[in-house]
Amino acid sequence: MSARLPSAAPDCAFERAVADCTSDDARYAPDGRPWALQVEALCVSFGSARARVTALDRLTFRLRAGEIGCLLGASGCGKTTALRAIAGFVRPDEGCVHIDAQCIASPQKWTEPERRGVGVVFQDYALFPHLDVAANVGFGLRRRSPTERERRVREMLELVGLPGSGSRYPHELSGGQQQRVALARALAPAPSILLLDEPFSNLDPDLRERLALDLRDILKRAGTTALLVTHDQYEAFALADHVGVMQAGHIEQWDTPYRLYHQPATREVADFVGLGAFLPGIVEHRDGQSRVHIELGALPIRARTDQAIAGAAANARGEVLVLLRPDDVVHDDASPLRAEVVRKAFRGAQFLYTLRLPSGATLLALVPSHHDHAIGEHIGIRFDADHVVTFDRAMAH
Repeated sequence: MSARLPSAAPDCAFERAVADCTSDDARYAPDGRPWALQVEALCVSFGSARARVTALDRLTFRLRAGEIGCLLGASGCGKTTALRAIAGFVRPDEGCVHIDAQCIASPQKWTEPERRGVGVVFQDYALFPHLDVAANVGFGLRRRSPTERERRVREMLELVGLPGSGSRYPHELSGGQQQRVALARALAPAPSILLLDEPFSNLDPDLRERLALDLRDILKRAGTTALLVTHDQYEAFALADHVGVMQAGHIEQWDTPYRLYHQPATREVADFVGLGAFLPGIVEHRDGQSRVHIELGALPIRARTDQAIAGAAANARGEVLVLLRPDDVVHDDASPLRAEVVRKAFRGAQFLYTLRLPSGATLLALVPSHHDHAIGEHIGIRFDADHVVTFDRAMAH
């Protein structure tokens, strides 16, 4: 598994990546259709020549038509700059952006934002307070006839679940309803690409995941290609088909949410996505079988990909770091493996236990909440991991 894109151009060949993105073959997906959105080796920096700050460092990813992508990362990783570069609010220093095989941004070519066919849902929704919902949604449709505009506004309000709300004003709506109106306005002109800048950040936490699922349904029904930027992995996982974990202006891993969680390509991705603990281990290959020995026993490495990664990560003595997710650790009273409860967090249906091993190392376990153990109690555990994720021990923080 590659830790960083582009797959079509190695990191060590920046010039080749830029050249490839202008070739005809590079603009088309394996199915023969053009990439709906193609970002290749994009570089953006700010500041004076003597104090230049790099915001994007050879950023590369691609989306097919109808796919939903996400750039996920902490503040300062460059995700919002990437969104602004695609929208046309920032000029790139190097690299290029293609929409439907047409170059719309590079050092040599530039298409004005209003001519890119890109819709944007801003973090604060940016609704016009003096206009009613229908006028807000129809704002980008002024070149259409009144009849066409009215029909399209009605279609969009039905799509986002707000039929009959056209005469209301933004201040009369809840935060979730305002978000839907902003989405309807962005979708009304039928953009080639929809960009969403932290669209749930102003909503209550309880609403975010539900609205993310609703938004995914809306985008899929509309067949819209979309790119979301967020720092919230649960939003990213609920909404996106592919997620790119960003750090320092580049993508560490572009993959499905499942693979990011269960098969992180780098230690940085493993740390950022989900909870987990790292334990030292020793990889052993014997009689055609692979396993890794950790403090509490041996874990079989069944998947060939996991075996190959473990072999590459191990040093001459076979030493690796093993990532254990909370769902890899199963509570089992009958198990001879025991660990001490040192912390517990009630999560409704589950407890998140922090467990201390005899060596003093800690790990996490998600346990059904009817198993209510006291701090200091020793409980039985066993391991049940479909994927054994290993890293070079030299990568330890």
